[in-house]
Amino acid sequence: MGRYVQTRRDWLRTAAAGAAGLVILRDSRSAWSYSANERLNLAVIGAGGRGRDNLEALASENIVALCDVNQQKAADAFAKFPQAKQYRDYRVLLDELQPQLDAVVVSTTNHSHAPATSLALRCGKHVYCEKPGAHSLFEARRVRELAAQQKVATQLGTQMHATDNYRRIVEWIRAGVIGQVRECHIWLRSGRGDLGDRPAETPPVPAWLDWDLWLGPAPLRPYHPIYANGHLWWDFGGGELGNIGCHYFDLAFWALELDHPLTIEAQGPPPHPESTPARLHVRYEFPARGTRPPVTVTWTHGSQPGPVFADHKFPDWAWGVFVGSRGMILASYDQRMLWPAEDFVDVQLPEPSIASSIGHHAEWITACKTGSATSCHFGYSGPITETILLGNVAFRSGEKLEWDQTKLCVTNVAPANDFLRRDYRAGWTL
Repeated sequence: MGRYVQTRRDWLRTAAAGAAGLVILRDSRSAWSYSANERLNLAVIGAGGRGRDNLEALASENIVALCDVNQQKAADAFAKFPQAKQYRDYRVLLDELQPQLDAVVVSTTNHSHAPATSLALRCGKHVYCEKPGAHSLFEARRVRELAAQQKVATQLGTQMHATDNYRRIVEWIRAGVIGQVRECHIWLRSGRGDLGDRPAETPPVPAWLDWDLWLGPAPLRPYHPIYANGHLWWDFGGGELGNIGCHYFDLAFWALELDHPLTIEAQGPPPHPESTPARLHVRYEFPARGTRPPVTVTWTHGSQPGPVFADHKFPDWAWGVFVGSRGMILASYDQRMLWPAEDFVDVQLPEPSIASSIGHHAEWITACKTGSATSCHFGYSGPITETILLGNVAFRSGEKLEWDQTKLCVTNVAPANDFLRRDYRAGWTL
């Protein structure tokens, strides 16, 4: 099968056209013209950390290129796939190799998710991206639009969506086992954050780290090892809500068929301009959906699930509860329970009806080759990412927000809209 050979000048011109809102030319090979045993040509951006786990799941494919700004963290991946070309800058990787690539995996820190993903999408590549997939509301929406425009296979890295446990919880709720659900509460008892101001020390940058590329689109600042956990700094992440939220909210969105909240309010310590909070409580109000009533979803981290459940001795494994008119369902990644158990002794549970997943990564690989559906494509996962990011916007603005998802704006607190997007350093763009 022939390939369209594109020069560097061609690529830069078509990338610029994509930035102007045009669909760029893709490889002449159809996105879904693979034989059953043919391997995809993959590039992995962010080969260490989560990228290492993704590589394990995708090792059956042809790993053409590996990219990481941290040569120490990526050393194992480089050694395991010696045939793969090594890069530090994903822009250079896509510039040089885009005619050879079929698909791209993005496993960078959060603040680089959307820039790397959008560039790969503009090149017409299938994309698997780690959660949350974006650092800002604007990024999340733009990535979602680009994926729909390019008509490629996408998947967000919410791997628990592939579990049978999630499927059974969805079936129970949709079958009305606990009646109509008007509340869902999600919590993370632990909490990291409140790191305060930037450190005053400016230690030298390690030889194995390209600090400028690690910063990517974020504002320039001196290196310090404390930034290795980017989740806990606003310039690089979204705190515990941004880190874990997509996994937990995925179940609520799936089971309750949610889309976008109408209002969002948050409580926590006084917002710090640099670092994320160690405790946070967020309340989202969602509208009725068909025959389903309005529902309130709450997120709590850094404390117990809240005084409303003070009299309930929930098991330690539970991180979520769906509250229905006839009882509750406790949930975690791999466990579920009707609560109180004594009220459901004779309950008739529905027969399993949602087919098991072939595997979260396997769904995406198959979709790349055949055009089949993925369960966490960006069209589905985009509203989840937007919702968790809205929780941080509400916290940082200090107000209850009214949200217009069509216009992508807060309608009642104008200053809150300043948190919906960010400025990029020169040389970095969506």
